[in-house]
Amino acid sequence: MPVSLDGKLVVALSSRALFDFEEENQVFEGHDDRAYMSVQLERLDRIARPGVAFPLVRKLLAFNTAEASRVEVVILSRNDPVSGLRVFRSARAHQLSIERGVFTRGRPPFRYLKALGAVLFLSANEADVRDALDAGFPSARVYPESARNAEQYPDEVRIAFDGDAVLFSDEAERVYQANGLGAFTTHETDNVASPLPPGPFKPLLQALHRLQQASEGPAPMRLRTALVTARSAPAHERAVRTLMQWGLEVDEAMFLGGLDKGAFLREFEPDFFFDDQTGHCESASQFVPTGHVASGISNPVKLRD
Repeated sequence: MPVSLDGKLVVALSSRALFDFEEENQVFEGHDDRAYMSVQLERLDRIARPGVAFPLVRKLLAFNTAEASRVEVVILSRNDPVSGLRVFRSARAHQLSIERGVFTRGRPPFRYLKALGAVLFLSANEADVRDALDAGFPSARVYPESARNAEQYPDEVRIAFDGDAVLFSDEAERVYQANGLGAFTTHETDNVASPLPPGPFKPLLQALHRLQQASEGPAPMRLRTALVTARSAPAHERAVRTLMQWGLEVDEAMFLGGLDKGAFLREFEPDFFFDDQTGHCESASQFVPTGHVASGISNPVKLRD
């Protein structure tokens, strides 16, 4: 009988999201993939330092027990197979139970997300993230330079989400950008009983909810989620009602009315925060691991070479 990942929370991420390969990446950008391969081969026995997504991955894998394997982490990378040797060696040295990887040597890797059944893809490559989002997978471009402070809650995974264009669609954001705050507030008040359409990260919140339910009772890890949004009263109500209609919950909700999110995220201390606006991401990355979700009206499609 073939092995299956059905029923698991599957996270796919690039090697640069998991490990600190910024120095090696400079070689790639300044030369070519052959030079990059050579450097990685020379450093094959040098254990890579943790990258921005490392704490999140370590904590998610801790949900697995001898009785139940609930989380699968897969390396999905533009790296070549030779460079993949160092990735797997480093993962083993850090005691991360990562067994699977796909290395495409420069080709877009997003097409393998469907076969994996992934509910999250993290990469430092913006084009790959946009491709994955277009294909319907929750995806974010990581900020490799993000601050990392996940040791405060070693037995709890903490994930924070923006609302519009992340958990929800950008329907309301389009009204705001076209007609201003007054029109936005009126629109949300008039439509308070109508759930917002889902955004790209609803599937991840659903998967986390299932993981939380499956892990109830004595468990090595807990899960805590937060909604961190620029909405304020009375526009907050539609967001809360939408989550209720979906049958999903968050543990904390912050309706900040335009206040800087970074200071609040510093207090929540998530293992990862997801937002669609680069300004919020840049602020948040000073305090917590951050991923930019290139979706919605704030992220127009860019012409590619």
